[in-house]
Amino acid sequence: MDEPLSPAEVLAAMPHREPFLFLDEIVELDDDHIVAAYRFRADADFYRGHFPGNPITPGVLLVEAMAQAGVVAQGIYLLGRAGLAVQSPLLMLFTDAAVEFSGIVRPGERVIIQGRKTLFRHRMLRSQVELCRENGEVACHGTLSGMGIRQ
Repeated sequence: MDEPLSPAEVLAAMPHREPFLFLDEIVELDDDHIVAAYRFRADADFYRGHFPGNPITPGVLLVEAMAQAGVVAQGIYLLGRAGLAVQSPLLMLFTDAAVEFSGIVRPGERVIIQGRKTLFRHRMLRSQVELCRENGEVACHGTLSGMGIRQ
């Protein structure tokens, strides 16, 4: 196996950029799990319409944050460990989700995203991912999948 990428190297290798990067930092990362954090900016434009007078973070963006941590970032790390990214440039893409929502995230809140690999085979990754508010309250959790594709 190749040397593991550091959390900072994985974050730099993410294909996303502002305003669509929903990871500020990767706190922990190894072959089996990832812990990442993100603060939803209170001045983000989507809050103007979701919902006026009572803004909450759209669920689709919570799922995107979960996918960026538990599938894309973890996948970049695992593809690098397996030497697959070196053989041919690969892009790790989110492909599937089954997510349950149990809370909301308000503008300006920081979330902690934890992912645990359940399957990694043939460039495919499946993870159990949980997104919590900083106070520990679970906002959503589920199973997300992705695959490394040749660019």
